[in-house]
Amino acid sequence: MQQSVKKVGKYSVKVVTSEKAASATISSRDKEMDKRAKAAVKSAIKKAKVCHKPIAKYDLEKKKAYVEQADGVKVYVD
Repeated sequence: MQQSVKKVGKYSVKVVTSEKAASATISSRDKEMDKRAKAAVKSAIKKAKVCHKPIAKYDLEKKKAYVEQADGVKVYVD
């Protein structure tokens, strides 16, 4: 099973990294909550694009956060 436990302040967070492990670890209610959260984020990003607002993103290759402006310009955050 591909999972790990990370400490975040006084809390322990279980991180599941594979779909197979997720089906054995995460309850159906948690799966539904994850599905709804992903849909809410997609909707918020779509709305921000329509309203020409900047969107915060993360570049996996450079391992840096950036803000993408409405005109497509990326401004990396230090």
